[in-house]
Amino acid sequence: MRPRRPYRIAVVGAGPSGLYAVAALVKAEEPLSIDVFDRLPTPYGLVRYGVAPDHAKMKTVIGTLQKPFDEPNVEFFGNVTLGPGLDAQKLGQHYHAVIYATGSQQDRNLSITGEHLSVGAVQFVSWYNGHPDASELDFRLDCPQVAIVGGGNVALDLARVLLKDPDEMSRTDVPDRVLDRLRNSAVREVNIFIRRGVADVKFTPAEVGQIGQLKNVDIFLHDADLPSASADIAIDRRVQRNIAHFQEWAERETGDNGRSIHFWFHCHPLEITGASEPDAVHVERRPRGDTEPETSGIRETMPTQLVIRAIGYDAQPLPGLPFDEGRGVVPNVDGRIIDADTIVAGHYVAGWIKRGPSGIIGTNKSCANDTVAAVLADLASLATPSSAERSDVLATLAGCGAQPTGWQHWTSLDRREQELGRARGSERVKIPDLVSMLASPS
Repeated sequence: MRPRRPYRIAVVGAGPSGLYAVAALVKAEEPLSIDVFDRLPTPYGLVRYGVAPDHAKMKTVIGTLQKPFDEPNVEFFGNVTLGPGLDAQKLGQHYHAVIYATGSQQDRNLSITGEHLSVGAVQFVSWYNGHPDASELDFRLDCPQVAIVGGGNVALDLARVLLKDPDEMSRTDVPDRVLDRLRNSAVREVNIFIRRGVADVKFTPAEVGQIGQLKNVDIFLHDADLPSASADIAIDRRVQRNIAHFQEWAERETGDNGRSIHFWFHCHPLEITGASEPDAVHVERRPRGDTEPETSGIRETMPTQLVIRAIGYDAQPLPGLPFDEGRGVVPNVDGRIIDADTIVAGHYVAGWIKRGPSGIIGTNKSCANDTVAAVLADLASLATPSSAERSDVLATLAGCGAQPTGWQHWTSLDRREQELGRARGSERVKIPDLVSMLASPS
């Protein structure tokens, strides 16, 4: 019997959700040929560019994510961006099925006056993580006060990176120019404004605990109204552990360390003022968490020279696909893309673009597995692509001006970064600009 020709599958996005999908496809008992696309010449997405530099343990998941590329039926096409010449319709001509796992890549807005004077967490995190999108950004950090708006782990990451001992940061993968800014930083006070109370913040206990381990940094809680760890409100173990950390900080003796983090609970930013740069955040404090319009809050002006928004992420629409602006996702049922309640055959989503920006890295595994289950269930009914050879794909990429890089290029770049790391005493130092990343290995 003549062997069946493999089904051709494209996965767009080489972050955790995309690569978990690839791993699930590799395990399938179907003949598959899998092409993985990413707009960067590097894989791993949020693990490489979203996880904080000093969270090396979280990055060990890379060892799992890279395994599918050992398989002969999996190819990597880096430096490829979706656009008019490479949209959903064009991809559908080359593949039986396309899984989009492009994540959520932009910041949500505060919708307050003066917001243009702030920067988004995506920008700041991209800067200290060496993302090529941030290669032209430069945060001088010659300001004593920084304001962070947000009650999630990203807000804690930002505060920790800003106030951590630069010698400790030198042992991470931050680019040299970022390390130079951290060494010369004038930041002495970080104010974190949180709309909710201590029992409602989205912090994880591990992240909270790391704040308490910062050297020579005082921690202040404002309007915390701490319940006991055994109170009825603290039925969730995560909340109990967070409250235990907060309680320990509240009982600490503060010194004269010269550097501090202030947590302002039940605090709503109203306006950012300044000329070309911020000079203050105007906030309303509601110590009891009152939300009724007739309840008068306490309005205060907090001096600051840098404001960072960390209130969540939004996705961007994908060329040729429907998009739900309100939810920031591609409409889907079990990963199958739908347009006006009609399934778009052969097109699927996984990860944040499927369900919104929620969960941890591991959450993407079950999400991707569910999408792959839908793909495998549909395979026999999907239309055969009109141009199914890899040479056809390369011709299409050339036609839209793309210059794709492969897995070998990434492994060469990986070695170069590790060499830079050894020279500085760290595991790696990221190469942060696209021109250098695309340069031929020396």
